[in-house]
Amino acid sequence: MPGDRPASLGRLLMTADTVGGVWTYALELARGLSAYEVEVALATMGAPLTPAQAAEARCVPRLEVYESQFKLEWMPDPWGEVADAGAWLLGLERRLDPDLVHLNGYAHANLPWRVPTLVVGHSCVLSWCEAVKGKPAPREWNQYRKMVTQGLAAASLVVAPSGAMLRALHEHYGPFRAGPVIPNGRALAFEARPKEPFLLSAGRVWDEGKNIAALDRVAPDLPWTVYVAGETRPPGGDAISLPHLYLLGRLSQEELALWYARASIYALPARYEPFGFTALEAALAGCALVLGDLPSLREVWGPAATYVPPTDTAALGEALRELIADEPWRARMVQAARARAQEFTPERMVSGYLEVYRTLLEEAAPRARYDRPRAEAA
Repeated sequence: MPGDRPASLGRLLMTADTVGGVWTYALELARGLSAYEVEVALATMGAPLTPAQAAEARCVPRLEVYESQFKLEWMPDPWGEVADAGAWLLGLERRLDPDLVHLNGYAHANLPWRVPTLVVGHSCVLSWCEAVKGKPAPREWNQYRKMVTQGLAAASLVVAPSGAMLRALHEHYGPFRAGPVIPNGRALAFEARPKEPFLLSAGRVWDEGKNIAALDRVAPDLPWTVYVAGETRPPGGDAISLPHLYLLGRLSQEELALWYARASIYALPARYEPFGFTALEAALAGCALVLGDLPSLREVWGPAATYVPPTDTAALGEALRELIADEPWRARMVQAARARAQEFTPERMVSGYLEVYRTLLEEAAPRARYDRPRAEAA
C-alpha cells in the first residue's frame, strides 16, 4: 500500500542510459516508487534525452533527471568518460545525499559510495557475444570484463530481471552477492483499436542480438507487411539497410503504443534478450508473440508465445505464415500472451525492489550515516 516503504528510504540515486530499454524501465520504476513517497534522482548517460523522453520524465512524480552524455561502458573506448561519469556521480551523491544508490550498469559500483549500492543486470557484452557470435568476447573486451567483475564484486547486492541473466552474470563475472530475480513490470493503457493484418517488431534495429535481419529475409514470402520501430544507426556508426521491412525509426512511447494496438503479431526472433520489454508491451496491447527460442524468453513467457530457433530462418517464416493463416489459433495466442503479460505488473516490480531496498538499508542502519541531516537537492 502507498506509504509502506523502508523507513530510511526517502531519496534514491539511480543511473540509466537513454539508448535502450533501461530508460523505459527506470521511468516505470520511478513512477511506481513515487506512490511510496520515494524521490528518484535519475542520472542519465549515453546520449542526450530526446524531446519525447524529456516529456515522459516530466510526467513522473517525484522524479528529477540529471542529464549527461558520458559514454556507456559497452561503447568503443569508453573508459576515460566512464571515469569522468564516476566523478560526476559521486558529486551527485554528495549534493543530493541519497539513502541508496541503484545502478543500472556495472563499473560504477566500484566507486567509494557512502551508502549501499544495488546493481541491476539488464544485459552484458560477454553473454551477448556468446549468444550472438557463438564464441567468447575477443581480447579487446578484457578491460570491460575486469571493470564489470570489479563492479559486481563491490556491489552491496546484484539482481536481474530474469534468472537466465543472473546466471549469465555469475558465469562470466562471479562471484558476487546475488539477490532475487525481480521481473520487469509495465503498465500501458491502450485505446481499443481493430487489429490490422501486419506484423510489428521493435528495438535497436542495429543490434544483432535483436536479429531483425531475419525478418528482412522472410518478409518477401509473407502475406503481411512487416513494420519495425527503432533506431537504425548505432552510436558513432552508419544506419543499416533492411530493404524488405518498413522501418519506422525511433518512436515515442505514445507513437509506439498506437502501433502495438494496431498490430496483430509481434515478432522478435532474438538471439539475445535478457527479458524483453517490447514483447511485454506488445502482449499487453493484444499481439500474438513469435519470439526467439531463448531460455530467458521461455522463462518469461512459458507457453504464451510461439518460439523459433534464432538461426533458423525457414522456421521463422513457417511459424509466421501459420499464425497469419490460422485466425482461431492466433486469437488463442493473443489471449495467452495478454494473460501472461498481466502478471508482470509495475506493482509486482516495485514491491520486489522495495523489499531489496529494505534489506540493504537495514544492513546499513548501524552506520552513523543516518544520523546526519539530509542535504537539500539544489
